[in-house]
Amino acid sequence: MADPVRCAVVVGNSDGIGLAFTRRLLADGWRVAGLSRRENGIAVPTYAHHTVDVTSPDYPDVLGKAVDELGRVDLCVYAAGIGEPVDLADLDAQTRTFEVNLMGAVRTATVVVPRMVAAGDGHLIGLSSLADRLVSREAPGYAGSKAGLSSYLMGLAAALRGHGVQVTTVRFGFVDTKMAKGPVRPMMISVDRAVEILARCVRTRPVLVSRPRRMALLTSALATLTRPRLH
Repeated sequence: MADPVRCAVVVGNSDGIGLAFTRRLLADGWRVAGLSRRENGIAVPTYAHHTVDVTSPDYPDVLGKAVDELGRVDLCVYAAGIGEPVDLADLDAQTRTFEVNLMGAVRTATVVVPRMVAAGDGHLIGLSSLADRLVSREAPGYAGSKAGLSSYLMGLAAALRGHGVQVTTVRFGFVDTKMAKGPVRPMMISVDRAVEILARCVRTRPVLVSRPRRMALLTSALATLTRPRLH
């Protein structure tokens, strides 16, 4: 008897890593449902797109219907993310960063994880950042939301142990996408390299992956040096 077709949901796949990984999954024979604020131009029978903002009130319903249309969810990848420099006269952009990077992921887990637990199998991957250990004066919303995301996902991974469901936190440094802002982007990796890392995560289901490794070591050292002193 042939193995059933694997089904995945990718959230935040209008461009960048999310779009490239969606294409990789389709090429590998997966059925995929994508959710993002914009269309992405993919038009194949094994793909269904749902245009929705992860911060909108109807996002959980749209996500739930997308999963139900697939019939099962073996894999869910949360790739949605934003980040803006801080403007002390208007902190709305920092608030939205938390809503997209952290709460969007939490709302996604609320929909897909119970279905995975009921099936006794499933894999949730969240794209965090090596900035999750830094105190950032330039973009506190980005670093803070990624810190919350990493902590939540790793805690969820521990809570799901023994239920057949794995959670992987992927901490990337600079990746060559529109999110890589700033004049200095050390050790930046290509989108293709990021996709290969995610593909390996799908095969091996680790709890935590930090890439590139040298950048992970550097950010850990910087986190210690830049941590505010208590007086």
